[in-house]
Parts: sequence; C-alpha cells; structure tokens
Amino acid sequence: MSVRARVLTALVAAASLALTACGGDSGDDNGGGGGGKTELKLYNDKGAWSPFFEELGKLSKQQIGIGMTPVGYTDEPTYSAFIKASFRTNEKPDLFTWSTGGRLQEIVEAGQVAETTDLWKDAIAAGDLSKELEETYTYDGKQYCVPLNISYWVMFYNKKVYDEAGLEPPTTWAELMSNADKLKAKGVTPFYQTSVLFSFVWFQQLLIGTDPDLYDKLATGEAKYTDPGVVAVMERWKQMVDGGYFSDAGSKEDPAVQLKSGKTAMGIFGTWFNTSMTQQGLEPGTDYGMFAIPNVDPAQSKVTMAFESGPLCSLAKAPDTKASTDYMKWWVGQPAQEKWANSRGDVSANPKVAIPDPGLSAIAKSAGGGEYTLANRYFEAAPAPVLTAALDAFGAFMVKPDSYMKQLENIQKAADEYWKGR
Repeated sequence: MSVRARVLTALVAAASLALTACGGDSGDDNGGGGGGKTELKLYNDKGAWSPFFEELGKLSKQQIGIGMTPVGYTDEPTYSAFIKASFRTNEKPDLFTWSTGGRLQEIVEAGQVAETTDLWKDAIAAGDLSKELEETYTYDGKQYCVPLNISYWVMFYNKKVYDEAGLEPPTTWAELMSNADKLKAKGVTPFYQTSVLFSFVWFQQLLIGTDPDLYDKLATGEAKYTDPGVVAVMERWKQMVDGGYFSDAGSKEDPAVQLKSGKTAMGIFGTWFNTSMTQQGLEPGTDYGMFAIPNVDPAQSKVTMAFESGPLCSLAKAPDTKASTDYMKWWVGQPAQEKWANSRGDVSANPKVAIPDPGLSAIAKSAGGGEYTLANRYFEAAPAPVLTAALDAFGAFMVKPDSYMKQLENIQKAADEYWKGR
C-alpha cells in the first residue's frame, strides 16, 4: 500500500471514530418534544468562522425555532474524509459545507446529497437567489444544496503604500504593471503569492484575463494544459516571478499581516479576505481598498472576475430531512443573509442584502449587475483529481519557475486520466 493510500485509510478510520465519538446527530435532539429536531449540527471546514455560525444559530432559534451548532474543522483533507465516512455510517450530519464543481458533482452522482430544486424555484421567485447563480448548483437539470456564501476575487491593496507612491487603482493591465514597477523601485514587493492551497490564484487570474474561453475549456477537458495559450500564461507568470514581483511563496506569515506592514502592497483574494484585514485593525477605505483586476488582454469587452460560492448541503438521508430543509430555506432569506454577510464583512448571495462597506457594496453591485464576466474559481472549476495535481504543480513551479512545462505536463497527465472514458 502506498504512503498516500495509508494516509487516506487512516483519515477515513479517524473520521469514523470521530463520528461515533460525536454522537448526538442521530439522537432524538428534539428538545423533548417528539416532533422534528430543534437543534442541528453544521459540520464545516471553516473552523475560523465558528463565531459567525454561532450567531446565526442563535438567530435561527429565535426566528424559526431551529438552532444550529457548528462543528468546525481547519484541516480540509481530514474534513473531507470525515464527511465521506458519514455516507457509510448511521451517524450523519444534519448540515454540512462542501464545494461546488467536481466535488459536488461527485457526491450528487453517488446519490448522497439532497435535491433542492423546489427550494431554488421558490427562492428565485422571492428574489432571495439569482437565476445566474443557479447554474453553479445544477446537475442534470436539478439543483442541490444552497449557497453558504459567495465571494468575488479582487485585488486588495494597502492604500497608504499606494498614496506614498502617488498611485491610483489601475483600470488596465499596463497600469497595474506600471504601479508594480513603481512600488518595486521604492523597495515594496508588489504582489502576494503562496504555494500553499491557493497556489492556483495567479494561474487563474492570468488565464481568465487573457482567454476566458480557454479557461472554461480546461475545466471541461476540451483544451489541454499543454496548449499554446496555457503555455503562454505560464511564461508570463514566470517572467513576473523572475522579475521579483512576488512575495516569498513559502512564507508562513499571514497575508493580512504582510499587507498591513506595507512590505507587500497587493494581494488577490476573495472578498471574504475583508474580515482578515479588519481583524488586523485596518479600516476599509482608509487603510486598504480593493479593485477589480484588469484583463491582461485589453480587447475583452468586460473584465473577467473569478467568483466562488460554497454550498450548504443536507444529506439525501439526513437525520431529519424536514428540519434540514427548513433551515436551508431560512438560510437564503434576507434576515439570515444580512446577519451572515455583514457579521463577516463580505457580500451575500441574496440580492436584497444591503452591504454597508462601500468598497464591498460597489464590487457586489457591479458583479451582480452584469458589469463583469464571472468565471467559476479554479478550485471549484477543475475536476478534483486535476485540481490535486495542479495545486502540487503550481507550488513546484513557484520553487523552480524553469519547470513550468514539466508542471503543465504533470497536470495534463492527471487530466487525461480523468477525462478518459467520460
């Protein structure tokens, strides 16, 4: 048995033990009533969000009589093993978080996740969810799960560093690179990057800003990672790395700390990163700002912006299907979403929600109003086996930029294997 296989086996075993130890989920958590459950557990891979989940649990108890307690994980592989183990045991989560794209499709095809088609139909009719977002949750004409969150990927920047350099947010790629050159001349690293988990970010941004159609075709196997357009993107990325435009990809220093200190001027993140900045004591609009990242190719009619939407799901065989469904219906409504989005300092999947932060509000209105072309984040767009290979490959590229062709070939091998026979 390979090392990787032994690790996965251990994770699944640990997950099964954890499920047994946690108990509670299959018990009569009915508040002594004998009706439906009145307290649900939300298993999630967002342990840092536990305080926000707890606030929502208190609000739901007040408004619909169903409370929610988060059970948060901070290690994604352990969490995934835990949830998949629950498919095969009698101990099942009431609600759980996952990701869209190939990983959601996998558990839909396995018949493990509850359908939410009627919920989506009602929510769209009520104006609580958008028709545009529905596609992200649709498989074979049916919907599954609901949006836990939505975030748009933008450039965060240190306003004081920009002001000291006499810079303005760019509207073209040429202006962005000119800003970067001026920052370098002042001894400031222009851009943040990391080889851990988010190693895909600059590949994603350079490709959607150059050829969004090619980006989409990679996700569906209609294009290859060794195609000339993809190679050209890697060569541009390599030039930027070689040119000293990026922070140390192996640094374990919090990116918000890097931006706060001014040693790094800019970083590409989902709008959820707003919370990380405010937790550093930074004031939005004063200490930092955000802007839509201009396309590399100026011929595109609209800026292409990456977005992510993580799902909130219920199992097809949930402990209490009605209680889980009722909770998801409440979750997408305006009262829940106003509390959820604004407590975290992010945007909402519910178009009715007002965002008090001017910067976030402007991004949300522009993105929701069709000003940008939206591209599903690479983490969700790429099939799971391809994503695993790509994250490793992009990380290796950052260590050794000259290896870009080898890394693309490694990703394509995984893609060939995945798409073979599909």
